[in-house]
Amino acid sequence: MALDTYREKRRFERTPEPEGGDEGRVGPLRFTVQKHRASHLHYDFRLEMDGVLKSWAVPKGPSLNPEDKRLAMMVEDHPLDYRLFEGVIPKGSYGAGTVMVWDEGVYLPRQPAESREENERNLLHGLHKGHITFLVEGTKLHGEFALVKIQRDEKNSWLLLKKGDQYAGTNDVLEEDRSSISGRTMDEIATQSASAGDVWRTPGKRVEIDLSDAPTLDMPHHIAPMLATPAANPFDRAGWLFEIKWDGYRAIAEIEGKNVNLYSRSKRPFDDIYTPIVRSLHAMANEAVLDGELVVLDDNSKPRFQLLQNYATERKGTLAYYVFDVLYLDGHDLRPLPLRRRKEILRRILPAASNIRFSDHVEERGKDFYALAAQQSLEGVVAKRADSRYLSGRRTAEWVKIKTEQRQDAVIAGFTAPRGSRHDLGALVLGVYEADELIYIGHSGTGMDEATLSDLRARLEPLIRETPAFKTRPKTNAPAQWVEPRLVCSVSFKEWTRDGTMRHPVFMGLREDVAAEGVHRESGPEDEPAVEDTALIDADPESAPPHTTREEPHANGSTPSSAVPTPAAADLVPAVPTAGQEDETPDSPNPSPRIPSSSPQTPTGRTFKLLKKQERETEIDGRLLKLTNLDKPYWPADGYKKRDLIAYYREVAPVVLPYL
Repeated sequence: MALDTYREKRRFERTPEPEGGDEGRVGPLRFTVQKHRASHLHYDFRLEMDGVLKSWAVPKGPSLNPEDKRLAMMVEDHPLDYRLFEGVIPKGSYGAGTVMVWDEGVYLPRQPAESREENERNLLHGLHKGHITFLVEGTKLHGEFALVKIQRDEKNSWLLLKKGDQYAGTNDVLEEDRSSISGRTMDEIATQSASAGDVWRTPGKRVEIDLSDAPTLDMPHHIAPMLATPAANPFDRAGWLFEIKWDGYRAIAEIEGKNVNLYSRSKRPFDDIYTPIVRSLHAMANEAVLDGELVVLDDNSKPRFQLLQNYATERKGTLAYYVFDVLYLDGHDLRPLPLRRRKEILRRILPAASNIRFSDHVEERGKDFYALAAQQSLEGVVAKRADSRYLSGRRTAEWVKIKTEQRQDAVIAGFTAPRGSRHDLGALVLGVYEADELIYIGHSGTGMDEATLSDLRARLEPLIRETPAFKTRPKTNAPAQWVEPRLVCSVSFKEWTRDGTMRHPVFMGLREDVAAEGVHRESGPEDEPAVEDTALIDADPESAPPHTTREEPHANGSTPSSAVPTPAAADLVPAVPTAGQEDETPDSPNPSPRIPSSSPQTPTGRTFKLLKKQERETEIDGRLLKLTNLDKPYWPADGYKKRDLIAYYREVAPVVLPYL
């Protein structure tokens, strides 16, 4: 049997190493590199093949330099579940010492075949010939490598070589010296392991934090994330924090004892897809609920949405979870605490894992930060009031998102036939929901390679229907095949046209985390605010009155007057989205921009417009309301009109409604 030698060398009542069993051969072929501090430090290079891990001990470790020829001694086969073993093999056992999963990922032969079975046959053929060339995609190692048998008496002697490709270089990759699955160093693995040995799931050290300022609460589950209001222009402002807007999937993580649950905005579980993140979160000893963004970074450490979309099948790029908020910790609800306090706590509790990252921020200098984000081709910036509370499932003007390019989630409701040399489909027919009706917003035929076209066609084929799902049958540039409106994609585009369609939309990838019925228009031509309404914090700060301090609601449920913030006169959020926008659930509140309140003794006399037009139909919580005579004076002496009162009501609603 392939594992007989492996099992003969080990006493499994003493060692935490897996004994191995009948492993199913499914999914992509996997590889791992384990750093092993035994009698001598070395690296174990292991390739999944023929139902086991074919293994080589590499004394000097892998190199990215094609000039280096690293000796690799072939050793006994290991079971497939050894791939993620990390911990301490106790003294007196074979291979006693500390083991780290230094790298892990997927691999293929240099000339991949269409099936896993054929790939394995080709690899085994190369193994028997004494020359294997393969492509790896791990967290540290990428590109083409070769294992070449040395033709001499020592039958187990091989050389591990790096081929000259875009990933080759002279930098020492071994300096990246933390585990790819737990983020721990060798010393941390050793000191956190019991004398009998354990594996990487052993929790790290619990971080003790004084939470006397936070109310006690049992751990909440299935939390809807807080949402940001779209804005047109960047701004500078004291008391605001500015973060990168990550181009990925919003994800909530619940760490409770030995259980970790990772899920999307729409409550879709992410545990099985993004298992490296779940593994790293297991290292947290504190019980917590985290809010962040799952992204996949390219070779230049830039988030790429298409890499994230394809991660489950291709495993390309570096998976990371950028965490920007903590909502619950060790029996305490942190959501009522100011954002600045929550981020201070978050920075202290995150595990030391390379794929769990604190989403840092800058203060006050939002314009410079936005310019840098645009220069780096990032999606945008999120501005947050440093004293803001966390309002689950709600969109408020205390969190503002400013994108560097127009982006829109869209429901795929059909596709056109391919033209010329193109295969599978021509363009996607796209829509968004207004109330319960699907509205056409254009079609996109760019941004899709052959693999994407093939995948989309396979996903859309079972959804084909006879009639369009749109309220009004759209005019497409070619005959369309209609489908059930279930799949959601993300597109970038230049601008909205006057008829409500997107100009030059480019397909970015499928949104696996968004439900179709929750897709609404981000903004449209009729939503563009007046110039004076977009000058968010652009006025002279010296002439603006300070913000008032928030207060807790009274015990009887009423809210003191000072609980409603009194921002500066120019403290307006530029864009006024309609109800149910972006990617939240359709029934989540959508307050308007902040309306300033001025002292009765010193009225500003300024009109703060909610809408440009005199009349507007808008949907609020599923009800269609017609707003008329918006310029009708209500308080002529102070210059306030009907539109100002509506804007004020929409602003204070999130503060007042919970207590009514």
